Amino acid sequence: MIISQIVAVAKNGVIGNDYKMLWHMPKDFRYFKDQTMGHHVLMGRKTFESLGKILPGRTFIIVTRDKNFSIEGAHVVDSIEKGIALAAAAGEEELYIIGGGEVYKQTQPISDILYITEIDVIVEGNVKYPLPDTHIWEEVSRKDMSSDEKNPYNYSFTRWKKRK
Repeated sequence: MIISQIVAVAKNGVIGNDYKMLWHMPKDFRYFKDQTMGHHVLMGRKTFESLGKILPGRTFIIVTRDKNFSIEGAHVVDSIEKGIALAAAAGEEELYIIGGGEVYKQTQPISDILYITEIDVIVEGNVKYPLPDTHIWEEVSRKDMSSDEKNPYNYSFTRWKKRK
């Protein structure tokens, strides 16, 4: 099974502030939907709570230490390893890690692909993404996009693979 991370990141590595997104980029939302549709997505509880709902067409795996936490229609596990095992046992081909910051940090060493939307803005925030070490990761594709009336910042869809 391929383990991928998918994330939108400001130029200074910020991905959020107090579990809130700091930009509204509909084309990035569409990209996220297109990539993750039909797949398992793994996230921390706080990331799930910031979403506020289960997104249709995906199998949600929520990692939390809260033994009383449950969400109808989602799998709740107490470790990242159990979440990965659950997706693998279901025959998933590509598991998407969708946040938050600590989950990204813990899973980046075992990830195979990084889908990073680089947002051309510097913002203040307390949740950061561990930007890829170019000794370990190689950018294999980039699509630069310009801002428009609905997407206020220039941005780039990038894809990274581990170096062999």
